[in-house]
Amino acid sequence: MMTLILIGVGSSGCSMSRTGNAFAKMEDREVTGSLNPLAAGAVPAPTESDLAFARNAASDVLTKGDKDSSQPWENPQTGARGSVTPLAQAYSSDGRTCRDFLASYVNGHSESWLQGAACQSGRGRWEIHTLKPWKQG
Repeated sequence: MMTLILIGVGSSGCSMSRTGNAFAKMEDREVTGSLNPLAAGAVPAPTESDLAFARNAASDVLTKGDKDSSQPWENPQTGARGSVTPLAQAYSSDGRTCRDFLASYVNGHSESWLQGAACQSGRGRWEIHTLKPWKQG
């Protein structure tokens, strides 16, 4: 049984793209941070459908606002699954409340991590604007 303990992940600024799209898309298909020591490129990249489920889970867990909570997600079409966990405390950027989060991504026997950031909209809904492979170190 493998146990993973995250001690801390630095949060970055919350920069907002004004493209009119409230949801982030994968910009880089490079997947890093695999928990399994597989050959490079062996971890399948999340599909846009997988990312939609992860974004919805992120928005849900951030909306609940519970301290130390996680939200599971699963895409029944691809079998991919994971959970989303908010990191650190909320911070202010451009007058908006923002928060960083980490999402696990499991597909078959492969595991990796995605990092993301979200800011609250004027209506209180969390808008995910960054979701990409976690670059460790």
